[in-house]
Amino acid sequence: MTARDHLTRWRLVLGADAEQGLGQGLGGNAARQDAALEYLYGREYGQGRNVRGRGTPGSPGSSDDSVLSVPEWINDVHELFPQRTIERLERDALERYSITELVTNADLLSHAQPSPTLLKAVLQTKHLMNQEVLAVARQLVRRVIEQLLEKLARPVRSVFLGAANRQRRSFQKVAKNFDARATIRANLRHFDVEKRQLSIRTPHFLSRVRRQCDRWQVIIVVDQSGSMVDSVIHAAVTASIFFGIRTLKSHLIAFDTNVIDLTSDCHDPVETLMKVQLGGGTDIAAAMSYAATLVENPRRTIVVLITDFFEGGSESRLMSTTRQLVESGVSVLGLAALDSRADPQYDRRLAQLLANLGMHVGAMTPGELAEWVASKVK
Repeated sequence: MTARDHLTRWRLVLGADAEQGLGQGLGGNAARQDAALEYLYGREYGQGRNVRGRGTPGSPGSSDDSVLSVPEWINDVHELFPQRTIERLERDALERYSITELVTNADLLSHAQPSPTLLKAVLQTKHLMNQEVLAVARQLVRRVIEQLLEKLARPVRSVFLGAANRQRRSFQKVAKNFDARATIRANLRHFDVEKRQLSIRTPHFLSRVRRQCDRWQVIIVVDQSGSMVDSVIHAAVTASIFFGIRTLKSHLIAFDTNVIDLTSDCHDPVETLMKVQLGGGTDIAAAMSYAATLVENPRRTIVVLITDFFEGGSESRLMSTTRQLVESGVSVLGLAALDSRADPQYDRRLAQLLANLGMHVGAMTPGELAEWVASKVK
C-alpha cells in the first residue's frame, strides 16, 4: 500500500475536517465511500451537526430519514466495500442507528414504488428480513422482474424466430408472416374498378427459416459477488427466457466460493433471485469445472461466464478448464457485465489471458447476448 493509499484511508476514517491537515482529498470511488460512511455515521451528531463535515438536511451525511435513499445507500455499500466491512456497516445501521425501514417494516415495503434500485437493495438485505417482510419483499421482486421480462422477452426471443423465407409459402396464417405483395398480385382479378376496392380472397403468408438450434445447450455461469448484482438480475431473467425456448437446453449456475445449480428454478427468475446469496468470495475455477461436467455435446454447447474476472480460487485450474472446453469445441463467452448499460469493471489481465485461450470476452446487454447465442446455433 502506498503512502497516498494510507492517507486516503485515514481521510475516510477521520472525515472531511481532517482533509486540510492530511493534505488529501478524495475522488472517484473513495469519494463515494466517504458519502456512504457519512450517510451512516453522520447521524452520530444529530440533525444539522456533523463533525465529518456535512450537516445539510437531505445530504448523504444528514440524519434525515429517506425511504428512497436507504436502498441507494445499501447498493453503494455492497458495491464499494469488502464483505467484512459490509457486515459491520449493516450491523451498525440496524443496531446502532435503527435504520430498519427496508428490512423490518412490511407495510412501508408494500407501498414502495418498484424499481431496479429497490430490487437490488432487497436482494442485498433479504438475509436480514423476517418471514413477514420477506414475503412482502418477494412480491416486490416479482413486480420488478415482470417489468423486466416484459421489456426483454420479445427482443430476446425474436432473434430465434428466423428470417422470412420469400421462396416458400406457408399455410400458417400468422400476421407477422403476411406477404402483402404476393397477396395483391394473386388477387388482382378481384379488383372492383367502380368501387376501387380489392377483395382479398386468397391471402398469402411467408414461411420462415428455422434456426437449427435443436439440442444446443446454453450454460450460464454467473458470479454472485456483491459487485455483480446487476448482472445477476439480468442473468436470471435472460436464463428464464432461454428456458422458454424449447429448442435450447438451458442451465443456470451461480457461484461465489461455492457453486449452486439453479437450473430447476430457471423458469422462475423470482425464485432464482431469492435463492442467490450475494457477497462472499469468488472461485471462478470451481464454477467452470462444474459447468464442464454438464456438457453433453461440446460442439453444440455454449458456456456463458458472467464475472468481474477477479479470481479468488486457482487461476491455473481456471486456465486449464477453459483450455479444455475450447479445445473440445465448446463456445465459451466471458462477460464482464450483462445489464442494460454493459459498463464493466473487471480484471483485464485475467480476461486477456482467457481470451488468449479462445474465450470470447466482452460486455453485453441481454439482447446482444441473445443475438450472439443465435449466431452460434443458427
